[in-house]
This record gives sequence, C-alpha cells and structure tokens, in this order.
Amino acid sequence: MQQDTFSLRPTDEFIELVKLLKIKQLAQSGGHASILVEDGEVKVNGETEYRKRKKLRVGDVVELEGIAITILAPE
Repeated sequence: MQQDTFSLRPTDEFIELVKLLKIKQLAQSGGHASILVEDGEVKVNGETEYRKRKKLRVGDVVELEGIAITILAPE
C-alpha cells in the first residue's frame, strides 16, 4: 500500500473526509468524493466510513484505492 500524509493547518483541528479526498486528488470533485464515501470505498482507521463530513484529526489514517493517508499535526 502506498503511504502518504496530510498536515493540518495550524488554525485547524480537523479536515472533513470529502475535502481531504479532493485536496489529495483522489476524487475529481466534491460530488465524486461523496459517491466514493457513500459506496463504502473509503476506510478510516481500518473501518469503512460512510459519513462524508467525518472529521479527520491528527493520527487518523484514510485508505482508498491502495493509498493510505495519515493526518499529521501542523508543521
């Protein structure tokens, strides 16, 4: 599995799941990101996640299509 990371901004406590998928270009649009989540294709911390607005915090790991993205604290 390919490993990747995403660092939160210093002003943010979390990022929503669909926003992360768009930023990391795993989804072509917000609608596409929503469909991926609704279809059960996304895992958060090893569990299938169906909540599009799931708040991802430091230490969470998102998996999709062979890519694992770890959420990091702000740099």
